Amino acid sequence: MLDKASVILSVVEQRPASLAQVVAISGLPRPTVYRIATALERLELLSRDAHGRFLPGARIGHAAAGQPRDRLEHLAEGVLADLHARTGLNARVHRRRDAVHICVASSADPVTGQDAVPLGTARPAKSGPVAQVLLAWEDPDELYAGLRGARFNAAQLALIRQRGWAHGPDVMVLDEYVLAVPVRDGEGRVSAALVLSGPRARMAKLPERGLRNAVIDAAAGLTETLPRRSARPRLRSVPPR
Repeated sequence: MLDKASVILSVVEQRPASLAQVVAISGLPRPTVYRIATALERLELLSRDAHGRFLPGARIGHAAAGQPRDRLEHLAEGVLADLHARTGLNARVHRRRDAVHICVASSADPVTGQDAVPLGTARPAKSGPVAQVLLAWEDPDELYAGLRGARFNAAQLALIRQRGWAHGPDVMVLDEYVLAVPVRDGEGRVSAALVLSGPRARMAKLPERGLRNAVIDAAAGLTETLPRRSARPRLRSVPPR
């Protein structure tokens, strides 16, 4: 039974999958897949998106997020609160963890104090604008591996690198769109994505320049506060005596 559950989880980690798709890819009988998948859903190891497809659940995200909070996640709290106050939209930070990317920081509702998106929420790393931003600046080998089975291609990632942001439907929330921009570490590598999300009525069109600039500036502000690796001291040449 555990082996079959592992097969089902492996299928879903690659991309959101309907019951029929899980059956076709896993080769397991439909009743078996349904029974195990619904049990995993009750345990929050699987969840479903707005289209009813299975995807990694909150407990998988929380396990990946269970590492100690680092400097970026602490600094993001103020940045996300400011971005939410300026735009009225949900703001969060995502990081890639193997076959998923997870929410590691989120703006809070000013009335309830609850996070707009629960920390540890996992989304597949093979679809959606956030996944594209987290992969677009990787080295060629990582790009090749990340594009296998992805719902986007190398040309789309090249466009994202050119313009510096990605935009499109949220893969989990029906009628919600996201704008994602890269957050770089002190060495210039993309370590996270800063994400703004809101209703389709406001976000479906390409974001206005002012909105894009607000997110890009916020991501740049996070980058500037991250520590840089100390430069190796230069040795002074000593002339021979």
